[in-house]
Amino acid sequence: MSDHRNPFTGFSDTQSLSENLRTIHRLLKQKYSFIDRIAIVLYDQPSDLLKTFIYSSDIETPLAQYQAKLSDSPSLSSIYESLTPRVVNDMESLSASKNVHTKILKDAGYQASYTLPMLSGEHLQGFIFFNSYRKDVFTPIVLSELDSMGSLAMLLVNNFKNTLNTLLATLRSARNLTHSRDPETGSHIERMSRYSRVIAQELAPRFQLDDEYIEYLFLFAPLHDIGKIAIPDDILLKPDKLTDEEFLVMKTHAVKGFEMINEILGNYGLGHLNRIGMLGNIILHHHEQVDGKGYPYGLKQDDIPLESRIVTVADTFDALTSKRPYKKAWSNEQAYSELEKLRDSKLDRSCVDALLKNREEIEKIQQQFKEAD
Repeated sequence: MSDHRNPFTGFSDTQSLSENLRTIHRLLKQKYSFIDRIAIVLYDQPSDLLKTFIYSSDIETPLAQYQAKLSDSPSLSSIYESLTPRVVNDMESLSASKNVHTKILKDAGYQASYTLPMLSGEHLQGFIFFNSYRKDVFTPIVLSELDSMGSLAMLLVNNFKNTLNTLLATLRSARNLTHSRDPETGSHIERMSRYSRVIAQELAPRFQLDDEYIEYLFLFAPLHDIGKIAIPDDILLKPDKLTDEEFLVMKTHAVKGFEMINEILGNYGLGHLNRIGMLGNIILHHHEQVDGKGYPYGLKQDDIPLESRIVTVADTFDALTSKRPYKKAWSNEQAYSELEKLRDSKLDRSCVDALLKNREEIEKIQQQFKEAD
């Protein structure tokens, strides 16, 4: 009998990506104890943003809820353009760098870095970073093994994204059928998902939200109204105020959307996906109100899941500032004032305050994702 054990038995598709990354890190440290940190950042091409996502280290990461434009980082842009990893065995050589993230890592004591571009086909998905508190540790032999483990990490991330994209593509197709009938636009979806991320980033310290939670929120927020596909045209497209009976039908879209996602998850065998419950919460509870007068269940205050409260504020703000066939777009100042009025009655105070605190970032999103004329 052999005592050999497969070192990769620690991986599981029922675990989060963070847990699987920690497994990779643990395996590496058994041989190379100086690998002190592994981190993965994701790239959002429409906004050119690199976003912190998951990491593994013995201490809390010095970079959390951090984002920066790829175009503002010549060194990372060069890695992507050349498809060549970057080895920095002495981070003092980067002393001239103006990048905030480089300074933060140096101030945290990291002295060496190895960076791999993370690709899916020709598309940049992000970067993988290996960091050490020691200089001159990334020798050719070490780099060869880091390349192997980096490739495994890429496969895990790409598998996660492909699985999630299969689900999201199915739901987006259904949503697009709805939006061919519904006055809400693709730009609305882009804006409100990014507003949701801004709110979550501001709330992260208070609610101990990690970057993985924020990324899922960003991905799931656009699907909040998926249940509208089940609403008849004469109600969904009615330009006038709905009757009480019609509004009762409209209100069913939250439960119908929740039932739809559960059926699709079952059909695809994806009910085990980590944090998939967030998607159900967003769909089912985005019309709940903190005073208990929302629907479908009249939940109050903290009984409403945080992700639902965040999406409600993001969606409300964009609805107010968007033109519709039945109304003109409000100015930002009018919308900000209305959000303040709705605090503690319809909308969660902490989520409203988080949006109001980031007006400059909100307005950048508006400029980038304007409606087509």
